[in-house]
Amino acid sequence: MPLPKRKHSKARRDRRRSANSKLYLPGLSICPQCKKIRLPHRVCPHCGYYNGKPVIVIEAKEEKKK
Repeated sequence: MPLPKRKHSKARRDRRRSANSKLYLPGLSICPQCKKIRLPHRVCPHCGYYNGKPVIVIEAKEEKKK
C-alpha cells in the first residue's frame, strides 16, 4: 500500500477540508399574512398561517418584565 513521501502541512489539510464546512442559507420566502420571513412550505412561526388558512394559534408574547 502506498504511503506519502512527505507530511502534508496543517494548512494544506485544512484547505482540503474547507469545502465541507461551508454553510448554506436556506431559501426563504415572505409570509403573505404578516409579511415576515419564513421557510417555504411550512407554517409561519409568527402568525400561524399556512396557505392562507390559520393552522396554529400563536399566543401574543408577553412584554418583558421589568
